[in-house]
Amino acid sequence: MPVKCNLIVYTDDMSENQKWIRATLSHKNTGNVPYHFDFTPPAQKKLVKHYGSEDLEDLVASPIRWVGTNTKKPLYADPVHFGSRLEDEFGVTWVLSEHDRGVPIPCLREPDLSRYTFPDPTELYRFADLYRWNTDNREYYRTNWIGDLWERASFMRGLEKLLLDISLNKKFVHELLRGITDYILATMEIIAENNDFECFALSDDYGTQKSLIMSPVDWNNFIKPYLKEIFTCAKKYNKHIMLHSCGNLQEIIPDLIDIGLDILHPIQPEAMDIYRLKTEFGKDITFQGGMRTQDLLPYGKVEEIKDEVKTLKQRMGQNGGYILEPGITIQGDVPLENMVAMIEEARA
Repeated sequence: MPVKCNLIVYTDDMSENQKWIRATLSHKNTGNVPYHFDFTPPAQKKLVKHYGSEDLEDLVASPIRWVGTNTKKPLYADPVHFGSRLEDEFGVTWVLSEHDRGVPIPCLREPDLSRYTFPDPTELYRFADLYRWNTDNREYYRTNWIGDLWERASFMRGLEKLLLDISLNKKFVHELLRGITDYILATMEIIAENNDFECFALSDDYGTQKSLIMSPVDWNNFIKPYLKEIFTCAKKYNKHIMLHSCGNLQEIIPDLIDIGLDILHPIQPEAMDIYRLKTEFGKDITFQGGMRTQDLLPYGKVEEIKDEVKTLKQRMGQNGGYILEPGITIQGDVPLENMVAMIEEARA
């Protein structure tokens, strides 16, 4: 049976934003549907210029705030400031771009970890200012990102080689995922023991546009056991757990529920029938995301954007268990008027 947090217990010092999200996760009707937006740097620049402020989270009154540990390679590392290439903690070299997170160059050319040393998860720079951030944002539902598992392995080895390793080098894949999992678990313990917040989040991509990137059997053998350890650690500290994975994950959603997942993000509607997901699994998990980003947001009209938001709030938001958000981080090709329409209708 999945291990669940006590989602609906409130305390005197809990903010209204935290009560709002906890009620949503407990599948209670809350009136307005909660929302969250995440922007790539080019999209963010448009909104900053439009609103005349750098503080977009406050401007859109987002009840949810995100933070991650410090890294040698930030998620969006502008080559103007970091150069054309940058190496991260795990030894992966990134070819940087001003538009996205960049392209990874794997550090593991062979399926062998005998000469590899995993980074030290206790390095102090990783957690600098984290306590201050969680304290300063105590009025919001605070999500602390803890890294990536399968996705990190694919950066280190290369996706094509890693998928071949599943068949040809099973022991190596388990050793690699074991080392990454231990790094994540140590990170979680340090964050949880030194900070007050509500949710852990893991970023991992398992899906393509049409199906899983591997067979469900392989996912259960190679990924699920390590995810279960991570989810169990979150529950040990009475934290919710959110998983980000793009693509079609429908085949493994029951498994994710089984090991205790609270929030699945970003449920891309181009890859899955999100209304079917709501019908089949909506009582057991909270969905976050669901707004079309491949066609509607970049190419749709303002009224179409508003209508889509209304429909998502009505259908996905019924009986709680839903947080409105686009199906992927908003890209620079989305017109300003469409972003503004989405934000205004979400807040309505």
